[in-house]
Amino acid sequence: MGDFLAHSAHNPELLDGVRLTSVALATVIGSVTAAGSLIAFGKLNGNLDSGALKLPMRDQMNAAAGVATFGCMGLFIANPSPATGLAALMGMTTLSGGLGLHMTASIGGADMPVVITVLNSYSGWALCAEGFMLNQPLLTTVGALIGSSGAILTHIMCVAMNRDIVSVLLGGFGTASTGQGEAMVFEGEAKFTDVAATVEELKEAKEVIIVPGYGLAVAGGQYAVADITKTLKEAGCNVRFGIHPVAGRMPGQLNVLLAEAGVPYDVVLEMEEINDDFPKTDITLVVGANDTINSAAEEDPNSIIAGMPVLQVWNSKQVVVMKRSMGAGYAGADNPVFFKDNTVMLLGDAKVTLEAIKGELAK
Repeated sequence: MGDFLAHSAHNPELLDGVRLTSVALATVIGSVTAAGSLIAFGKLNGNLDSGALKLPMRDQMNAAAGVATFGCMGLFIANPSPATGLAALMGMTTLSGGLGLHMTASIGGADMPVVITVLNSYSGWALCAEGFMLNQPLLTTVGALIGSSGAILTHIMCVAMNRDIVSVLLGGFGTASTGQGEAMVFEGEAKFTDVAATVEELKEAKEVIIVPGYGLAVAGGQYAVADITKTLKEAGCNVRFGIHPVAGRMPGQLNVLLAEAGVPYDVVLEMEEINDDFPKTDITLVVGANDTINSAAEEDPNSIIAGMPVLQVWNSKQVVVMKRSMGAGYAGADNPVFFKDNTVMLLGDAKVTLEAIKGELAK
């Protein structure tokens, strides 16, 4: 808007079609990205309900806002008078911002990781348009790189979560495999354990797999888990990590955290590399993960995460799940793993609990 007003007042001859198109694209894409990012942050931070906003005729509302936005863009690019151009610019800013808010709010928490990568891609294309607007090739190049990498990450996320990108962006429900019936209700009584019992089992184990999730990142427990890994390996235990492609909030987040804490690269394995090894594992220690280990993805065709590839931790001999509470994961799907015979729950803050385990192992 500042660029348009400045040139309208002093150099109107520079407002050619390319510049006006760049201004319009930067405004619309940037407005969608900024507004959508606010909603995504609110959902991920717990300030907003993670559920999808389901207003009547939401698709028609999005379509109408989209058509109106393109109409404003067309009027603006037609090189109108400064007053008309400013009105069109304000109109497209408001409409695209509202569209970003509504579309992101209409996407459920289970799909927020995909939304983050989409918004990341959008920010790159907005920067690319700004590069054209300001005649700065470096901005254009960097924006194109960010936009392309965000698009690649989005594709990876959709494959890893069995999502259809179009359905997600339109507020789709569940995965490509989700049925139309009611989700199964899993009942049972969870068993609980404590630090002392967990430490004794870890000391006796020969094969251990640690499955970290977003809870580990939030608690900042990566250094404690790295120390636990070192202690167990020195005692002759084979310790490895199983990483889901979307563990955390985007691909690679947990890998970076573990590398930062000094965990060797060769013991950090992807889901496809380690899933077949769970049956011969003595203990699987789940730290802050939920949806990525949810067996309902395979057991319930009507689950919101049906068909999503998950880490099959329930196949190990013993599963210790570390969580703050028994609540469902971000997808809102109940996790039957919590009630299986070979699962025990170790509730509490991940960092505090891991520090306690580290201290007991060192004795």
